Amino acid sequence: MGTKRETLRLWAGDLLVITLGSIAYALSVSVFSAPNDIAPGGFTGIATMIHYAWNRFPIGVTTLVLNVPLLFVARVRLGREFLARTLLGLVISSVLTDVFILFMPAFHGEKMLTCFFGGALAGLGLGLILSRGGTTGGTDTLARLLERRWPHIPIGQLLLIVDGCVVAVSALVYRQLESPLYAIVFIVVSTMVTDRVVYGGRRGKMAMILTKEQPALTQRIMNELDRGVTLLDSTGGYTGDAQKMILCAVSREEVVRLKRMTFEMDPGAFFMMLSSDEVLGDGWLPPEKNT
Repeated sequence: MGTKRETLRLWAGDLLVITLGSIAYALSVSVFSAPNDIAPGGFTGIATMIHYAWNRFPIGVTTLVLNVPLLFVARVRLGREFLARTLLGLVISSVLTDVFILFMPAFHGEKMLTCFFGGALAGLGLGLILSRGGTTGGTDTLARLLERRWPHIPIGQLLLIVDGCVVAVSALVYRQLESPLYAIVFIVVSTMVTDRVVYGGRRGKMAMILTKEQPALTQRIMNELDRGVTLLDSTGGYTGDAQKMILCAVSREEVVRLKRMTFEMDPGAFFMMLSSDEVLGDGWLPPEKNT
């Protein structure tokens, strides 16, 4: 009963954060980017251009349709839980985008203000959704797939690379150079805010954990996170008890999973998370590729 209650509480918290992120992202599209002919990358950007070209396909619905094939791939590669969280973010943000376009006043002021405030709002929304293991679909999901291949590259940078292709096409659709240039500013701002929200501006984390469930937790970290673990001999200064301390380097998006895993197994564990400016070695960026 306790486990089910904890699972429901966890999903309720994730749903709340993903919903808040979806609201912010939908406002960014409906109030800032779409009314100002800015394709903010991703499938949302493609849907925005389709809406502009034919003026009858709702942006949110089109985004949902475009995501269907990619979600099948994500289900196989990234798992059922990721798919569920992605569907939450995708469906909520897509529905709200179409609703907000009907009822929210569009911003038609200075284009740079559009880029900065719209980009910041989009980055906040994406960051909140990504921080809970979901995406808004499209290139967010594609970036997650690419991240499994290159885990050392921040997901915000992967989004920037993928979205650049959409921006290039927008120059042809809008038939003007200004729109893609503004879109670049929009995406850069969004990327910076996304990385700040998801990673706190850091490249990596180092966890140091003291727990009475050390053997079991060590196995879970290696099996579920696919991360190596180093066991350090330690002695309590007060008790004098000798025990093993877990030392583990994890990527930024794995921090929440590691915390939950640790305190799920041992509520009385001692958990320290340290910032790491750079992590090199097996499973991370090789030293020769960092120079």
